[in-house]
Amino acid sequence: MKIVFFATPDFAIPSLNALIDAGHEITGVVTTPDKEQGRGRKLESSPVKKFAVEKGFHVITPLSLRDEKFHHELKTLGADLFVVVAFKILPGDVFTIPRYGSFNLHGSLLPKYRGAAPIQWALINGDTLTGLTTFALADKVDTGNIYLKKEVEILPEDNFETLHDRMSEIGAGLVTDTVKLIESGNFKLMPQDDSQASPAPKITKEISMISWSKSPVEIHNLIRGLSPFPGAQFILDGKVTKIYKGNPHDKIYPEGEFVINGNRAFIGCRGGSYEILELKMEGKKQLGIEEFLRGYRG
Repeated sequence: MKIVFFATPDFAIPSLNALIDAGHEITGVVTTPDKEQGRGRKLESSPVKKFAVEKGFHVITPLSLRDEKFHHELKTLGADLFVVVAFKILPGDVFTIPRYGSFNLHGSLLPKYRGAAPIQWALINGDTLTGLTTFALADKVDTGNIYLKKEVEILPEDNFETLHDRMSEIGAGLVTDTVKLIESGNFKLMPQDDSQASPAPKITKEISMISWSKSPVEIHNLIRGLSPFPGAQFILDGKVTKIYKGNPHDKIYPEGEFVINGNRAFIGCRGGSYEILELKMEGKKQLGIEEFLRGYRG
């Protein structure tokens, strides 16, 4: 099948690779334009663009998804299907171009966690089960009829990085299974139950701030959900400090108080405390707690 692939982050690369391995013809890859990065403001390509260029694919980086020249270029690629994995919201006059339409891979069991950060919110909310869904694109975001779903267990030791990477690989299989299903013509799309929908909004700085009035487990889940990026944070000695690893604890300390106990560190919260194992203070390196405490002068 001739496919145009729409994606930006590294989460999508296993899906693109799986489509190649399955023998599909990738007639084009659409990704975001290069962006200035770092102190030198050097232009950096998206992970998907780097991969696509290495493979020799035709790459399109539109400034606007509503540009008529972009639409014309898509039509000239002659795709049977558009596959979308972690990309911007496509307008209707784009996703209806191919004869088989367009489908999206989403990192939750829709209609649960519609939005930009489904993997993070599953962890933040302490879920033990999540999954992936492929669905036909529709005018309203993440509401289209469903092709396939795949459950994924959330392990107690999972954080955003480990769960993201595992779901990326599992999602690749779901993408190729969905293309095979569409090719067969033997499927029935399943409508989503809007009454069961829940949001997964973009992670903001406010969401990433730790509230020490919450329980140790709630704080632990926030840290898991945002580690290693963007990082759950709090203010220590007037500086933004991110916690990447730790454990809930039943030791009782005053809420929000940073307590050093030998070579260990705790912060009091509701009904217990949180033991910090790995952190990064603003302007400093990411450190294990013992190394951090050796240089700490708070």
